[in-house]
Amino acid sequence: MLYPPMSDLLKKINSRYLLVNVVAKRSRDLSEAAFEKGEPLGAKPVSVAINQLANGEYTAESKGEY
Repeated sequence: MLYPPMSDLLKKINSRYLLVNVVAKRSRDLSEAAFEKGEPLGAKPVSVAINQLANGEYTAESKGEY
């Protein structure tokens, strides 16, 4: 079972496509930051990005209409 549920994540970002892109971008940023600092990651970057999004620590806004 996915935690947090997809339905909860879609309440924060209403497009699955945008949600995937936001999580991918954030996880790449986390990986690059850890690599530059020489620190190991405690958890998988995708899991961290999803949890940050679910907890409201990270958000995204679209720059225009689709």
